[in-house]
Amino acid sequence: MNFTGFTTEDFDVFLIDGLEPRMEALKEIIRPKLEGLGQYFSPTLSAITGEELFVHVAKHARRTINPPKDTWVAFAGNPRGYKMMPHFQIGLWNTHLFIWFAVIYEAPQKAEIGARFLKKAAKIHKEIPKDFVWSLDHTKPDTITHGQLSKDDLRVYFERLQNVKKAELLCGYTLDKEEVIRLGAEGLLNQIDGVFNKIAPLYKIAQNSK
Repeated sequence: MNFTGFTTEDFDVFLIDGLEPRMEALKEIIRPKLEGLGQYFSPTLSAITGEELFVHVAKHARRTINPPKDTWVAFAGNPRGYKMMPHFQIGLWNTHLFIWFAVIYEAPQKAEIGARFLKKAAKIHKEIPKDFVWSLDHTKPDTITHGQLSKDDLRVYFERLQNVKKAELLCGYTLDKEEVIRLGAEGLLNQIDGVFNKIAPLYKIAQNSK
C-alpha cells in the first residue's frame, strides 16, 4: 500500500461549502487514503479478532442537503454492511483523526452486547488505557477520557447500551490533526495498529468470543 499520510489539505476538505463540492473533494482526496488504510488494516484486524473483517468506506449516499462533517473507513464481519454489527473505524473530522471500536444504534444485538460488557466492566475499566476515550454518539466529535471514568460510570454506559433504543457506544483514541500530520504515514500506521490491539478485546466481548 502506498499510504502517504494525511495533510492539512485533507482536513480542510471539511471546510468546503456545499454538499456537492465537499463530496467531490472527499471522493478525490480522502477516499483513496481511506481505501488504502482499509486494505492495510483488514488483514491485521482479521488476525487480531480471529474472524474475517471486510472493508467499508463511507459513501454518505443518503445526504441531499448537509455536507458530511466527518468520514471514515469501517471494518466489520459482513461484506454487505457494518452498521448493524460491532465494528472498527478510522476516520477524520476537521479537527482530528479517530480510531474506534463501535456499536451504533442500528445494531439489533445492542442489549446482549451491553449485558456482556456489564459482566466484564471491571476488566474493561482496568485494561483500557487512561488516555483512550469513549463516545456515546458517533455523529458528534465529543469524547470522554477513560481515565476520568469510574467502574460505575462505565456500568452506566453499558446499561444505557442495553436499555436505550438509540444508545451507542464507541471506544478508542483520537489524534489532533497537527499530531496526525507530524507523525507522517509510518508513525500514524503504528499508532493505529497499537490502538486496534488495545480495543480488540472489546470486539471479542461483543461477539461473545472471549
